[in-house]
This record gives sequence, C-alpha cells and structure tokens, in this order.
Amino acid sequence: MVTVDHVCELARRLPRSYDVVVRGRLKFRVGRIVYLAFSKDETVMGFAFPKEWRNVLLESEPHKFLPPEPVDVRYNWLQVRLSAIDEAEMRDLVIDAWRFVVPKRVAASHRG
Repeated sequence: MVTVDHVCELARRLPRSYDVVVRGRLKFRVGRIVYLAFSKDETVMGFAFPKEWRNVLLESEPHKFLPPEPVDVRYNWLQVRLSAIDEAEMRDLVIDAWRFVVPKRVAASHRG
C-alpha cells in the first residue's frame, strides 16, 4: 500500500518541488502552484490533472479516483485513494502532476 511517506520521498526529489503545511494539510508546490495535496487523514491524495480527462478516470475506475472537492472543481484537479494504487501508479500520478505545473523546459530535462 502506498503511504504519504512514499509520495513525499518522490516529490521532494523533483526539481523546484517543495512541501508546505496549510491548515493542517500537507501540500507540494512548484512556485505558488499546488500540484499535490493530502487529506487531513492522509488517505486521499489530490493531484494536478487536466479537467478534460477527469471524467475518463472517474468513470473507468470509480473505486480508485474521486472527483475534486466542490471548491476545486474549476481547477485542473482530481483525487485518488492511496490504498487503491500501487507504487508504480503513484509514481506516474505524481510525476505527471509535477510536469503539469513545472515549466516545460524543466519537465523536459527531468528523466524519471
């Protein structure tokens, strides 16, 4: 099972990525843009994800993915249950979310 510690280990190694705690929730940012955020109980991870593809994941794997909270619907955002993914999928989600917000030249230079 994937834990917040697994995600943090990966996210902290990504260029320009840093973590903050906001209102008791751990979040990862690039600049001022949040690309990962955890629920207070650390069972759900929100991540940057294109709005136009959101319904594809929600409909294909509803046991795994959750829609964004109502206040986040307007953003490029999706949520996943950490207990429903393995480390390989977590790695893909985190790196894709990071690439979504980092400058293109930084993403292009990262191999991972």
